[in-house]
Amino acid sequence: MPEPTADIVFKNARLVLPDTVIHGSLLIREGIIADISSGNTRSEGQDCEGDWLIPGLVELHTDHLEVHYAPRPGVRWNPLAAVQAHDAQIAASGITTVFDALRVGMDEDARITAADMRLLADAIEEGQSRNRLRADHFIHLRCEVSGGDIMSGVRLFETDSRFRLASLMDHTPGQRQFVSLAAYKLYYQGKTGMSDEEFNIYAAKRQAQAAQWSDMNRKAVAELCKERGIVLASHDDATLVHVEEAVRFGTLVAEFPTTLEAAKASHEAGMRVLMGAPNVVRGGSHSGNVSARDLAAHGVLDILSSDYVPFSLIQAAFLLAESVEGLSVNTAINMVTKVPAEVVGLTDRGAIETGRRGDVVRVHLEGDVPLVRSVWREGLRVS
Repeated sequence: MPEPTADIVFKNARLVLPDTVIHGSLLIREGIIADISSGNTRSEGQDCEGDWLIPGLVELHTDHLEVHYAPRPGVRWNPLAAVQAHDAQIAASGITTVFDALRVGMDEDARITAADMRLLADAIEEGQSRNRLRADHFIHLRCEVSGGDIMSGVRLFETDSRFRLASLMDHTPGQRQFVSLAAYKLYYQGKTGMSDEEFNIYAAKRQAQAAQWSDMNRKAVAELCKERGIVLASHDDATLVHVEEAVRFGTLVAEFPTTLEAAKASHEAGMRVLMGAPNVVRGGSHSGNVSARDLAAHGVLDILSSDYVPFSLIQAAFLLAESVEGLSVNTAINMVTKVPAEVVGLTDRGAIETGRRGDVVRVHLEGDVPLVRSVWREGLRVS
């Protein structure tokens, strides 16, 4: 990005700090937060008219990029154009740092390949290096451990400096996200139009592949992440056995636990529990699993992710503060800013504090849907 050339002052704002909310002003100098003042002490600057001023959102798991790259069956969009379209929507949603979740480990119905994911990663790098992107992009590998080709896919990213996060996923029918085989059958037949006989053959094949590959691949990916210093996430943990395995692997993030039991155990083990913002907005999981609002009420929710709807991240943060008793606005905002930034080692952003990056979002709140008025990254307006 170009270097900021002037001081930026925001006044008459509700500033969401890590531990409180104040009415005041904010100064960004050379891309860094230089001063935070309470009250109406500044005559100059942009009048926020009482709007909220929050840190730029930090998104750890969104597979939204794939929608732009493969918008229809058999269609492949220009990778750089797809990244730019995705980036524009991300920034307009208040997200200034994003971990694009790229999948490796494919099954026979996958519309994309690991090579496609590498093309998108290259396009992200090109966009960043040519100042074409509004948000700061990193790579999160979604590792489907039941796939026999997973390690060849992972190796495409071994030397990529933007690869900072990996999750161990297993969507085999009958466990984790889809404990109920009947529920998975309803979901998958609705998606593919398979007959009962075709589905039974498919499910049995997926289960056999998992029995052959999952344990081996979990260990291999976990070991690679340990060697490379990549932050590791578990995915869809449902039982104490799942959580115990995650602890052995040195996992830092528990993504989308499907039960309260697993979420509590993950939290007690020191992992940060991440849930989907669409779960919050909808009022529950689309798969029938545990509600993110329930986890927040039990004090075991740490991070929100937009997952498949970028704007849901900012919407869910304010909704949580309104709907969960005892949950403050600053605590809810920390779930989409400070906590996700720090768990992946990005301690230069994620909070309105002096010395941190000038990544801020002006938000007008009226009704259930926030209005993002402007987004600034390192002191430059990006949306």
